[in-house]
Amino acid sequence: MSIDVGAIKPITFPSIGELAATTGPTATQGAQGVSGTSGVDFARAIDQVQSMQSTSDALAVKAVTGDLDDVHDYTIASAKAGVALELTAAIRNKAVDAFTEIMRMQA
Repeated sequence: MSIDVGAIKPITFPSIGELAATTGPTATQGAQGVSGTSGVDFARAIDQVQSMQSTSDALAVKAVTGDLDDVHDYTIASAKAGVALELTAAIRNKAVDAFTEIMRMQA
């Protein structure tokens, strides 16, 4: 069995920097605050995760019905969606923890 290396698609994940940049001010922003687009960036990242999950779901249906030629496409899509979801949840949890800590501070 020979493998056509040219047919192998590279694995791409959403930019970790893009997701991480949406959780709060960076060191260079400091006390100046967060730009007004951070909420939009996080929403776009959520849309990307949802898109990955939809792709994974569609490939799962194709795999079950026998319409999928290469099962590894589903496996890769599923893994990408899982990792992206875990990363997004971790960033959200850190943002909630940071907000909670800020709310505990005395004025």
